[in-house]
Amino acid sequence: MKLSIISANSNEVTLSNGVKVLFSYNTPVACWIEGQFYKTDKSWSKTTSKHINAWAHLAVLKPQAYFDTLSGSN
Repeated sequence: MKLSIISANSNEVTLSNGVKVLFSYNTPVACWIEGQFYKTDKSWSKTTSKHINAWAHLAVLKPQAYFDTLSGSN
């Protein structure tokens, strides 16, 4: 697993299988899998929305539970 700091409250984690997960603060909110971006369908704060939109270009919506399970943060 590799952690990359994007900004003060936005981080990207690359998992051992190559999946990249965007965390806004401590919450997984978007990911990149096999060339496709996915982002949560849950409404978050204005700042978290900015983090998602800056990172996940043309993302497909997924339920928040998907990201919680993906990152192992359950």
